[in-house]
Amino acid sequence: MEIDYRYSEDTIFREIQAYINKTYTQHYSRNKFQASEFIFDNGHGVGFTVGNIMKYAQRYGKKNGHNRDDILKIIHYAIMLLHVHDTYIEEKQHED
Repeated sequence: MEIDYRYSEDTIFREIQAYINKTYTQHYSRNKFQASEFIFDNGHGVGFTVGNIMKYAQRYGKKNGHNRDDILKIIHYAIMLLHVHDTYIEEKQHED
């Protein structure tokens, strides 16, 4: 089925994936581990991701103007928050 995306979602999804792929080759991913993995494993994933979403949302339009990278970072942290929810929050709810 052909979908007529009204807001360029198909193009934006590809851009988001390319942006995320790029982060795995940058300095945040040393020795195949990202610092966020340790943060998540120690139970701080929700605060970490929500805090970063808020940081970049508040920064948008201020630092470097209306910077698309800030929006991409918000989306990336939101995806990470979904992972934290699915992996850590859901598991904990099933244990209780």
